Amino acid sequence: MTKNYTLTILPGDGIGPEAMAEVRKVITWLEDTQDISFTLHEDDIGGAAYDRYGVPLADETLQKCKASDAVIMGSVGGPKWDKVDYDKRPEQGLLNLRKEMQLFANLRPALVFDALIDASTLKPEIVRGLDILIVRELTGGVYFGEPRGIEDLGNGQRRGVNTQVYETYEIDRVGRVAFDLARKRNNKVTSCEKANVMESGKLWREDITALHTANFSDVTLEHMYADNAAMQLVRNPSQFDVIVTDNLFGDLLSDAAAMCTGSLGMLPSASLGEAGKPGLYEPVHGSAPDIAGQGKANPLATILSFAMALRYSLDCGEQANLIESAVQKVLEKGIRTPDIMANGCTEVSTAKMGDALIAELS
Repeated sequence: MTKNYTLTILPGDGIGPEAMAEVRKVITWLEDTQDISFTLHEDDIGGAAYDRYGVPLADETLQKCKASDAVIMGSVGGPKWDKVDYDKRPEQGLLNLRKEMQLFANLRPALVFDALIDASTLKPEIVRGLDILIVRELTGGVYFGEPRGIEDLGNGQRRGVNTQVYETYEIDRVGRVAFDLARKRNNKVTSCEKANVMESGKLWREDITALHTANFSDVTLEHMYADNAAMQLVRNPSQFDVIVTDNLFGDLLSDAAAMCTGSLGMLPSASLGEAGKPGLYEPVHGSAPDIAGQGKANPLATILSFAMALRYSLDCGEQANLIESAVQKVLEKGIRTPDIMANGCTEVSTAKMGDALIAELS
């Protein structure tokens, strides 16, 4: 019996619509060859939503997302909206979507594709076979803590305030995600904070330790200060399996890990909430407005994000494996978009990269 899934597609800004067009090709291929069908709803987010609705995330768009099995999104933002009020900036649409969907765990893999190993600025022997998963707490911490704001102190002086706040339940639930995922990988979790100088870091370390002792003692747990973790990602990244950390440090460490791979445009991400609730899947790269509409965008990160949706939200791991394997084979054949072009390879457009992937799948 064919299983039907409901997807909300949010192409976003810049190169987002071009990359999403290639995801649609993969969706069509799955419907033609697998016992899967999809009901698709498309809407705007970010700058495109601001232009259409006057806000970066409309209420009706949010309701579509909440009613879906998964949400597939492109990147948002661009200089066109630089002067828009802060609360209506394109990026605010993404933050609001994560918060309203209660997506508290952000999964960002840092995976080195063998065919792209020379793209890393690190030595091949340092990054060969690299496969790290960073689990970042997504709805708490300094990005959402109160009080926050900028106040005028007079005499030409101002004060900017952001508050780092965590409660035990927030730490516990993201820790559970990290430990559960580690059990399916290499059974090791590295928890990163600044317990030496921050009370929120001390709480984080104590709560992760308590969770580990009570429920996950079979998983290896190590604690590491976040600044040391940044250094170790450059020095010896293969020591890590799953890294779990807070919102701010997760933002920083996941970008550092991504650049270890040398191919930021290749990396997907997932944002998950409670079991049974829809997840949000998006590429790590930005909206790249400077190349939008030119057929230069790499669609593979968005396609791999869709593969993560198949795995984590739709329980279609077999189909996710097919897509990930096809991406590997396309790269092994030397097919490249401009961002990952190398000597001896064949440069193709966004659409041609999607066609090459479909040919490999077929």
